Amino acid sequence: MAADLPLRLAGEEVLLCGERALYWPRRRWLLLADLHLGKGDAFRRAGIALPRGGTGHDLARLEALLRRLPVAQLWILGDMLHAGVAADAAWLAQWRRFRQAHADVALHLVRGNHDRAAGTAALDIDLHPGAVVQPPFVFAHEPRPDPRGHVIAGHVHPVVRLPGMRRRWPAFHLRQALTVLPAFSHFTGGQLLQALPDGRVVVCVEGQAIALPPH
Repeated sequence: MAADLPLRLAGEEVLLCGERALYWPRRRWLLLADLHLGKGDAFRRAGIALPRGGTGHDLARLEALLRRLPVAQLWILGDMLHAGVAADAAWLAQWRRFRQAHADVALHLVRGNHDRAAGTAALDIDLHPGAVVQPPFVFAHEPRPDPRGHVIAGHVHPVVRLPGMRRRWPAFHLRQALTVLPAFSHFTGGQLLQALPDGRVVVCVEGQAIALPPH
């Protein structure tokens, strides 16, 4: 089974990647949302015991996508960070090694509600304070309709529960003029889509993008 699901979105050919990202082949742009770098560190600083390695695992998944697909630009549609940035944070060193290894890829961040420190953290990114129009799309963090184009956003971390399974799986939720990406980070909760959501749902199961039957 292919890891990616090709489809047409607002007249453009795109790939929905089973690793929770969207690829726009004509532009060679990779889009993802809700990376939440440093979330585990933030929880540990608050006294909540969590295993280490979450950021490294997510960056390894992202590296695999960049090796597999020809990517000229990487767009993070909000919540690249989870909290403030400590200068000695282990995840920050991991990010800088990742950025150096992929210096040829232009990186853009559409600021999300968790990205208050993004402008001062020396992350080597182009920071956009609000939605960005890239016809026929509008890249945003919060999934709201926009008259300027088909919105691609994140923020709500859509998930589904498949019949007979207790586990919830991240999903793309595609509606009229609005596509919501799954959270890229493994260490996130999610908003459970109703049994009969409007639009189409593509679920990410063990790295595979699988379209669910309509309704």
